[in-house]
Amino acid sequence: MTDEFIRDRIPHRPPFLWLDRVVAIDGETIRAEKKVPEDLDLFQGHYPGYPLMPGVLLCEAVFQAGALLIGELMRGEDGKKENAAGVPVLTRIMGAKFRREVRPGDILDITATLIERMGPAWLLKGSVRVGGKVAVQVEFACARKGA
Repeated sequence: MTDEFIRDRIPHRPPFLWLDRVVAIDGETIRAEKKVPEDLDLFQGHYPGYPLMPGVLLCEAVFQAGALLIGELMRGEDGKKENAAGVPVLTRIMGAKFRREVRPGDILDITATLIERMGPAWLLKGSVRVGGKVAVQVEFACARKGA
């Protein structure tokens, strides 16, 4: 799905947008991708000579996918947003597990799944896979904030 699809559902923008494209939304699960740019400035300081994608940014990719899923679920069948204003904001991170390194040039396969919705709060779980292998798993919560 297009950049416009992403921009319409979450407020993140480059250089802090960690989703390149949405592969699929199936019910309460989203799958997206991101190619880790080889020339990211952060690689100059995050393990120079052995560049690694910071785990916190891998989690951020999952959080953004989750926010995008929430943005999509907040739309009615007519494709318009619910009357409730605001954007999903991260409120809790639970049980992040880092399983493998992610390097420049890797393609992230990002998933997020809704576990439960409680009013304005959403509980989700997600992962990042590289080459079919889990790099990160995390559970998190979001709440709708702002106007």
